[in-house]
Amino acid sequence: MVASAAAQTCVGDCGDVGMVKINDLIVGVNIALGAQPSSACPSFQNGEGQVDIAQLIKGVNNALNGCPEVQPTPMATSEVNTATSTPTATPTATPVCGNGIVESGEQCDPAGSSCGAGAVCQPDCTCPCDFLDTSDCLFPFPSDYLTVADPNTDSGRRVHFAVDSMPRNASMTPIAPGDYNWSDGFSPGVSILLHVPGVDLDQTGAAPVTDMARSLDPAAPVVLLNAATLEPALMWTELDANAKSEATRALIIRPGKSLAEGTRYIVALRRMKDATGAIIDPSADFLAYRDGTPTGEPFKEARRPHMEEIFTTLASAGIDRSDLYLAWDFTVASRRNNSERLLFMRDDAFARLGDAAPNFTVTQVDDDVDDNIFRRVTGTYEVERYVDDVMPPARFQLGPDGLPAHQGPPQVASFICNIPRSALATGTAAAVAARPSLYGHGLLGSNDEVDAGNVEAMANEHNFVFCATKWIGMADEDIPNAIGILQDLSKFPTLTDRLQQSMLNQLYLARLMIHPQGFVSDAAFQDSAGHAVIDTSAVFYDGNSQGGIYGGTLMAIAQDIRRGVLGVPGMNYSLLLTRSTDFNLYAGLLYPAYPNELQHPLLLALIQMLWDRSDPNGYAQHMTTDPLPNTPPHEVLLHQAFGDHQVANVATEVEARTIGALIHQPAIAPGRNPDVVPYYGIPEIPTDPFDGSALIVWDSGAATPPTTNTPPMVGDDPHSDPRSSPIARQQKSDFLRPDGAVVDVCAGAPCMAP
Repeated sequence: MVASAAAQTCVGDCGDVGMVKINDLIVGVNIALGAQPSSACPSFQNGEGQVDIAQLIKGVNNALNGCPEVQPTPMATSEVNTATSTPTATPTATPVCGNGIVESGEQCDPAGSSCGAGAVCQPDCTCPCDFLDTSDCLFPFPSDYLTVADPNTDSGRRVHFAVDSMPRNASMTPIAPGDYNWSDGFSPGVSILLHVPGVDLDQTGAAPVTDMARSLDPAAPVVLLNAATLEPALMWTELDANAKSEATRALIIRPGKSLAEGTRYIVALRRMKDATGAIIDPSADFLAYRDGTPTGEPFKEARRPHMEEIFTTLASAGIDRSDLYLAWDFTVASRRNNSERLLFMRDDAFARLGDAAPNFTVTQVDDDVDDNIFRRVTGTYEVERYVDDVMPPARFQLGPDGLPAHQGPPQVASFICNIPRSALATGTAAAVAARPSLYGHGLLGSNDEVDAGNVEAMANEHNFVFCATKWIGMADEDIPNAIGILQDLSKFPTLTDRLQQSMLNQLYLARLMIHPQGFVSDAAFQDSAGHAVIDTSAVFYDGNSQGGIYGGTLMAIAQDIRRGVLGVPGMNYSLLLTRSTDFNLYAGLLYPAYPNELQHPLLLALIQMLWDRSDPNGYAQHMTTDPLPNTPPHEVLLHQAFGDHQVANVATEVEARTIGALIHQPAIAPGRNPDVVPYYGIPEIPTDPFDGSALIVWDSGAATPPTTNTPPMVGDDPHSDPRSSPIARQQKSDFLRPDGAVVDVCAGAPCMAP
């Protein structure tokens, strides 16, 4: 028998729930300071009835490491799943884990007993696997069955993966669950995964990527339902085209627009059919729930009330239980879950900076560079650091509040700035102050991409000074670490944490471009008479490929930057990776390390939960409207390359819908786009010029992209064509002004980028 968590002595566990929460630590400090009576939390008292430093330290250790005999992951918790649809509901009586009775609030009892499909009950009387789909422990994914109630989170729930839940690599090392267990839900762009043996989606009539609107049909066989509003979410369904056999082929449901943050959704599949059109039978367990048949197994019966609530909610939406193949629910992570760390870093770093400019050093000045650029300035600058090393691998050291601790010494970032001849024609010419803009480089590249011909042409044609730093986390210096991550995904935080540090690096560089004691105070950024070559009244952003992707995150958090261009962007990585030719190399490293083919989409869905803290997928709902705290609204211009081999068009369109962008019409020539209604759900730009955020499709004649989750492999890649087009650059210039707008540079026709 395992003693209940509530019966243990756990210093700082004010609620007697088997874990020490942030609010408990605050209460303990208040008691020690005399601001609250000791009766506010008796568990903090020592043998003399006092709360001293030693007791507070014990409480902090219990918050970090878990109470005695509770799993010691950062967010492991002995609070158990209440198996009810109301996230903040709590049982009326404290269940006794270990008494052999599955009580309200438990999934199983005692520890070591069966949870079905070979899984065993955990020490906190939760099950590590969801038995509704026994093809994989975490299927169906995501599921609130693998979360616990937590009234201290914004969503009311917290992810509760066990080590036994997680995929293992070829060395049988499981992905460490601790970083996931900080999350209060799942990704807003989540890949919903399960295995339906023998399913034929055409026979079933499920909405394909070419006709997402069918997912909103009242009779749709696959439904993703907002449990609060009873509205269906726009989505599509596909089978993993990369799998080599039916037995290892996951069914994937993908949102066509980010799901509402902190919101519970119900997934319902009905009338699944095989290739002959025959109905596929549900599993015995789900059939027992659906048809009200007792299972005779306590851990399964403990879930029945929650399943009944799901059926009731579906019925309210007009979805009858009688022909359901499977139904379950999950909760989307809150805004705070995805953005809190980065916003804390931003606000803390700029508070430390105050009214000053970041420290910088010019290390090299080259004049008369080429026909477009007169002067190239190279150097370094200092940024407040929140990762535990200046070089990879590096990650946050989180406090008990889940926020990254400030580190020292500072992060030293590099910069390259190009001053065009339109701003400074010669060493003796008078400066014509140029618009300043950050430039964001591509996949695992370097800031020297700012020297590319198209970027230099943009600078000189339209009088921009472009400055670039590295997207550390996914820069050239991170390639060895990225390879290591692919062998062991427990290391993934070293990528996404450094990317968040990189966002701060970008923000500091933007400040340097407009601060009077920043770049313009240095002779390298002045003409011979001491006049600045930069107009410091506003700063902008322009990035391509990876720079277009992470530029979306930057635009959601930037305070100095209001307008930005995202060249060939998309979100999220779990959607676009298998659709990108760039992933072929990395899949060759990842898949042998994790050979279970059915789990391959799951691996990407899992790391997306952590990636959301740096990926625009975690920020897009606040990029343009509904800005994040202490953040202004922004306007962005998205340039898509039709048939892009590296960033899937569908990923760009998901982002456009999510940020509320409008689209230039006619977007593309008739017959070029395979969708039933091309660019469904993206409204047409009503006026020219247009004051707002927009998507422009640039067509250079590339082959139509596949409709499967595979990359385009036919013909030339148009990925770089928009940025190489003079009229596309003109449109970017028209937009990147304080009073800028989206201007139709295509004369009312589809935009071509030959």
